[in-house]
Amino acid sequence: MRLQFTGISFLLALTFCCSASAQRSAAEYFEDGNTKAGTGDFNGAMQAYTTVISMNPDHAPSYFNRGLAKANLKDYRGAMQDYDKAIDLNPKEALYYQSRGVSKSLQEDFRSAIDDYSKSIELNPEEPKAYYNRGVSYAKLKNHRNALIDLDHALALNPDELAALYARGNCKQDLQEYAGSLADFTRVIELSPKRTGAYAGRGLAKLELGDYQGAAADFTRAIELSPNDSEYYANRGFAKNKTDDFQGAIIDFDKTIQLDPENYNAYYGRGFAKGKLNDPRGAIADLSKAIEVKNAYTGDPKKNAFTGKINKEKLDELRDQVQTHVKIETLTNERAEAYYVRAIAKSKVGELKGAMADLTTAVELNPTYSNAYFSRAMIRSASGDQMGAVLDFTSSIKLRSDYPEAYYLRGIVKNSLGEINDGCLDLSKAGELGYQQAYKVIAAYCN
Repeated sequence: MRLQFTGISFLLALTFCCSASAQRSAAEYFEDGNTKAGTGDFNGAMQAYTTVISMNPDHAPSYFNRGLAKANLKDYRGAMQDYDKAIDLNPKEALYYQSRGVSKSLQEDFRSAIDDYSKSIELNPEEPKAYYNRGVSYAKLKNHRNALIDLDHALALNPDELAALYARGNCKQDLQEYAGSLADFTRVIELSPKRTGAYAGRGLAKLELGDYQGAAADFTRAIELSPNDSEYYANRGFAKNKTDDFQGAIIDFDKTIQLDPENYNAYYGRGFAKGKLNDPRGAIADLSKAIEVKNAYTGDPKKNAFTGKINKEKLDELRDQVQTHVKIETLTNERAEAYYVRAIAKSKVGELKGAMADLTTAVELNPTYSNAYFSRAMIRSASGDQMGAVLDFTSSIKLRSDYPEAYYLRGIVKNSLGEINDGCLDLSKAGELGYQQAYKVIAAYCN
């Protein structure tokens, strides 16, 4: 989601407890800092606030405003040190926590940022920006339900806040609440008719709701506002394929590929359109590109590079600690269960090829056999086929969304392959589902 965090404006009030001459001098420096900050001279503002602090080391607003100046110079760590000091001096000021939360968010420390936004809300429950910022942080952590609650609260306090409407529209899409998403983006467009992303977001909602003509119209408007965004052409091409306008789709996918030669979705869409227009060779060429471009799951699986924080030895150690729990199940006519149990027995005596063959037969006989995919993924990983393991863990999860061991093992395999962010999100999900070992791995390899 293209979401932004909302910053805090500068404080203009100050209170000093010094001699009269120091009051005037410090006040003048403080006002000078505010004036410079207001004109964008953040270096000058920072120097002015530093002077105030040298005269009165306990003046919390100067630390806070200096932190804002540093944040505007993208020195978020330095800003947080100043916010820390301001909070030490005045722990009851909601703005201080919210600003520190923004700096943490901009460093992608979303969990700690949420703590700050929550404290800010506790101190000032009527400030919509705090709910908005916390909602965006939840969204960044894929906790879309909590994000939606906060964004609803922000909009209850300020119903026409564009950023919150736009964020809620994106959040609803992630929750597959497409009708609500469409309504939010429509409201954004009513308030700001040149908001490109709102047309694109509404177009995606219309695609999911089956309004392909409407989707194409929205992507056309997005293209008019931002003619060099390849995704808008790709999405319009997809909508055209849905309405059997295959020639028009090819034109859009041609433009997508011109702007982004590695957009494999565009090759896929164009290949589909060419197939419909009786150009099988052209279709094969494009679909081959769709398979090959930027696809980590092609090539020799035994040559997967361990580029993540978890090396091969650690991967083997962590994987082998996971126990496969086999329960007796009623034998069906296809007898997939017998193949599965025999595979587990074969794997225990080192007959990995025979185990793989039995598990493959089990999933062919019962394509919804989640445990069989899971066990085959374990064997594939042990045999060096990490990409195949990821695919099987993914199949297992699709069939059983509450499978903590599958998330855990997919997480460590992805981490080992350099997909650290995705891997750590899988580990987080495993922990959320009760697999406590995940948190030890997160602490060691995700921070």
